[in-house]
Amino acid sequence: MIDLTIDGSVAEVVLNAPERMNALDEAALTELGDAYAEAARAGVRALVLRGEGRGFCAGRDISAVDPATDDAHGYLAGKVTPLLRAMTRFPAPTFAAVQGPCLGVGLGLAIATDVVYVADSARIGSPFASLGATLDSGGHALFTERLGAHRTLDLIYTAELMSGQEAVRSGLFSRSVPAGELLELTRAKAAAVAEGATGAFLASRELVAQIRDERLGLWESVDNENRVQGELCRSADYAEGFAAFQQKRTPRFTGTRG
Repeated sequence: MIDLTIDGSVAEVVLNAPERMNALDEAALTELGDAYAEAARAGVRALVLRGEGRGFCAGRDISAVDPATDDAHGYLAGKVTPLLRAMTRFPAPTFAAVQGPCLGVGLGLAIATDVVYVADSARIGSPFASLGATLDSGGHALFTERLGAHRTLDLIYTAELMSGQEAVRSGLFSRSVPAGELLELTRAKAAAVAEGATGAFLASRELVAQIRDERLGLWESVDNENRVQGELCRSADYAEGFAAFQQKRTPRFTGTRG
């Protein structure tokens, strides 16, 4: 159910089970990890993740799960979390195009992606109240950080879903657009970024992750920025960027950091 295409320097990974809103079982998670690994080996400089059909990803495929024997912890800790961590370490900028439901593990896929564009009509939240389960895959951290404790628990208790527009207004994701424009926008942005200074982009991703995960203050972050800039100034792309500016031409980046 996972398709991978590579067009030049951009990979596109497609969750392709529209009949079940691209819900993921353990086999699909393995396929998804394999697709990312293959794209990384191909040396692409940007990746697009999308879902086929009306939804991005409705979460875990529970159609054949027996709650009496279900190992939810094994599924999440053993399968989902390692995949999400690997996605955040993909060696190029990543983009997600989110339409329709983006729930549970699907929300985790979005959280693990660098830039998320959503359709105005996307549906985002915690639908688990009727299952006796709770939000997972990083949803508590994202919602609490961006929405605050009260709005987070409101969404969890009521199972009400936000639209893509509300999610973006609340600071969850990058921008929202009409559904018919979503994929074209995402592909265009990824293609443009694939021509950029990939090493510098990944350095910024690391700096942002440090601020988020280690709760760094201003001056600690400044120190890290200074160090990283010192490393980048010895790279070929740094030299090319300065030369292009001084020569008033468009830079030709190779994507290297060192």
